[in-house]
Amino acid sequence: MAVPSEARLTFATPTSVYVPRPFWRIASRMLLAALAFLASASALDAQASPKRATAVRLAGPAPRIDGRLDDAAWTGVAPLEDFNQQRPTEGGVPSERTQVFIRYDNDALYLGARMFRAQPSDILRSLSRRDGSATAEHLQVTFDTHRDGRTGYAFKISAAGVQGDFHHAQDNEMRGREAQYDPVWEASAAIDSLGWVAEMRIPFSQLRFPAADRQEWGFQLDRWMPDKNEDLQWIVIPTKETGYISRFGTLTGIAGVKAVRPVELLPYVASDAVRAAVVDQANPFRNPTRTRVGMDAKFGIGSNLTIDATMNPDFGQVEADPAEVNLSAFETIVEERRTFFTEGAQLLRIEGPNYFYSRRIGAAPHLSVSGDYVDQPRASTILGAAKLTGRTASRLSVGALLGMTGRANARVFSVDSNRTTSTVVEPRTEYAVVRLEQELGKQASTFGGMLVAMRRDLGSDPKLTARLASQAYSGGVDWRIRWQQGKYAVSGYAGFSHVEGDSLAIGRVQRSSAHYFQRPDGAYLDYDPSRQSLTGYTASIRADKDAGRRILWGAQVSTETSGYEVNDVGRLQSAEDVDYNADIQIRETEPGRYLRNWRLGFVSRGSFNYGGNHTNAEWQQSANLTFLNFWSLNLNTRLDASTLDDALTRGGPLMRTGLSWGQDYRLNSAMGARTGWRANYNWGRDALGGWRSAFGGGITVRPSPRWQLSLDPNYQRSTDSRQYVTTVTDAAATATYGARYLFAYVDRVTTSLKTRVNYAFSRSLTLEGYAEPFAASGRYHGIGELRAPRTSELRRYGAEGTTITRLADGSYAVTPQGAAFTLSNRDFNVLSFRSNVVLRWEWHAGSTLYVVWQQNRRASEALGEPVSAADLLNTTRAAGDNFLALKMSYWLPVKGRS
Repeated sequence: MAVPSEARLTFATPTSVYVPRPFWRIASRMLLAALAFLASASALDAQASPKRATAVRLAGPAPRIDGRLDDAAWTGVAPLEDFNQQRPTEGGVPSERTQVFIRYDNDALYLGARMFRAQPSDILRSLSRRDGSATAEHLQVTFDTHRDGRTGYAFKISAAGVQGDFHHAQDNEMRGREAQYDPVWEASAAIDSLGWVAEMRIPFSQLRFPAADRQEWGFQLDRWMPDKNEDLQWIVIPTKETGYISRFGTLTGIAGVKAVRPVELLPYVASDAVRAAVVDQANPFRNPTRTRVGMDAKFGIGSNLTIDATMNPDFGQVEADPAEVNLSAFETIVEERRTFFTEGAQLLRIEGPNYFYSRRIGAAPHLSVSGDYVDQPRASTILGAAKLTGRTASRLSVGALLGMTGRANARVFSVDSNRTTSTVVEPRTEYAVVRLEQELGKQASTFGGMLVAMRRDLGSDPKLTARLASQAYSGGVDWRIRWQQGKYAVSGYAGFSHVEGDSLAIGRVQRSSAHYFQRPDGAYLDYDPSRQSLTGYTASIRADKDAGRRILWGAQVSTETSGYEVNDVGRLQSAEDVDYNADIQIRETEPGRYLRNWRLGFVSRGSFNYGGNHTNAEWQQSANLTFLNFWSLNLNTRLDASTLDDALTRGGPLMRTGLSWGQDYRLNSAMGARTGWRANYNWGRDALGGWRSAFGGGITVRPSPRWQLSLDPNYQRSTDSRQYVTTVTDAAATATYGARYLFAYVDRVTTSLKTRVNYAFSRSLTLEGYAEPFAASGRYHGIGELRAPRTSELRRYGAEGTTITRLADGSYAVTPQGAAFTLSNRDFNVLSFRSNVVLRWEWHAGSTLYVVWQQNRRASEALGEPVSAADLLNTTRAAGDNFLALKMSYWLPVKGRS
């Protein structure tokens, strides 16, 4: 099949860039020191676990996976029974017995398990969708099939028969665990008079392992009893030390099994419709309906690597982002929920710079249009994407992604001309991400690199070239050197960025909130509006003590030069910083008379800019206490010093912040409670008159195993003492470089109630509902201008020879000591209601049917009247859109290759 021209990925070579010698001298010395230290550290040996289990080949028929454990396949095999507590008492004797049997044939691995309970009625068995069984008693088995002590495949079955599965990309139980890993396997469970029984069938085609006649895998078993807060493990993982998969036992006995390179196809068909709450019959774009098809594919390469590809992907079932009112100069960062981008994401990022932020791909168009009637795309269409992930036998972790979004057009209908025109609001864009990380030595030290590239097909459209960079590149190297089984580590990175485009687009980058090159007191920044490219660098070094019974600590220094810019593909809030932080933790992990465990933490962090100004300094103290009944209490205190902020005036001179302080209190129920709850309160004050008081919490109720209801209320009142309003150019304002920088007090109230209602008809058919009514208000008052740079003092309008008058439309007429001007009314009241109802039916192995109903309602007025919890009831009456969608996918396993 011929590849259309729009599907070819091409990247131009970046122009030569100037590299400041001092920066690279420092970075190269850091890198050489890291490599030298790595060579010595890698000579140390990790301690291997001596515990072994044996899988026995079936001599007869395979067992039926029905949760009964009555097949002949389970007889004549000695079970694994030597479990111990990991918590509440590390190494303690289990309160209940567990037996696990392991068999296999040419096609699959089989596990049968008997979980004894003295009182079977105490077993928590909540029913939920796949991967949602955390509150139910469950058994989990994890395989390190490559025996690399780093990666693993986990399979979990709850007492209600709900399956869960994870892929571990790091040697850590929780960090780097990917729940989006969804292999096709079978499991069943049943409760009886002795406790409960589980059976699993895990096809070898769903696992990646070396092509060898005899297999030897890392192996772990874990049983969680939430009603007792008791975690039983076959290999007890010490809480005082680092490592998880590297501490597994060994599974032997598997022989004569061929490693399979799977080929799987997942075609889908979807249809959706959008209906506005208020329909204008004259609108030619009203209530559009779409039907489309697409496909996901998975290909195994050897026994270690996998290619995932998607054509015309659909994410209609993904939950909506939460609502907010953002008064800052920085964008809102939202969580990635699209499965294609979340699965394997750990292999496409590094600790440190955010070179790659996947929400950039398929984001809303950068440009917008206006007219009588407008059909504006909500998101750019992803034409196709592919990624390569895995880990080779030489312990090289590989992550690579290619993607392309199509040109987006907005349609505008003119009533006068009775014509529809089309305008490009987003160009065709190509993305490439490559991440490699080599593990070295028996201490699992690492050295890696990453490269990200982006190219936009802007053509000669002046609106596009003036707004967007044409090319962007970023990347660098990183390292982590470990010794004493990971007790100590030294890590760091060194990287670069480079963007190219029209001078108007690069000028926008220089003036953006991440840089503010135009600051009048920042002559060293070299603002150049004729510049057509921008290059910058970043580097960091960090040392940590990550294990030990009582004391842990860490310290870091990092920097980004003024020209460092990754926001075309990655994420950056501000450049031109030298950041430092140091922390120490004192802890007790063994139960005492009153507490099960506790931890005290102390953190100091801050930053300087390249002008030598101290732009941030803060100190935090924390206390985390877990009581004998497994409740937990977190107390945090924070103090922020008065420093010189280079972003408050949004491109203006430095401005001093006020000393501020605050506390946060959080109380949580036991994690395994049938009814879970949490409560939190935080407050803050500053020396300029600002304050904050916020209440929040949550409760999760399970009235029956099929139902789950959760409510997360939040309520906050605050006064921002220095909220930026605008900048007014005035030659008479000589004290502030010919401009007036206006600020105000803002009284804000925000309240919301996140609500989830889930019902499980069965483990394969679930109904999930999510809704978030949200209300916010803000009232501006005390408007004034910055009196002088490097201060926090304001000249309030209405005093000192100035006037300010509220006009009938809510705007303000201001007469400062210079030219008069008008300010628009910035008071606000916002109501928002977002909901998502999804019926999910796994109607065939690996195949799913979704029926989705989404609402997005919003209303705003320039009132400034404080909202209350009662306003949440009014959010459902706000105007908005209803989105209805149907999507069906079908899993097609193509016979794998050996």
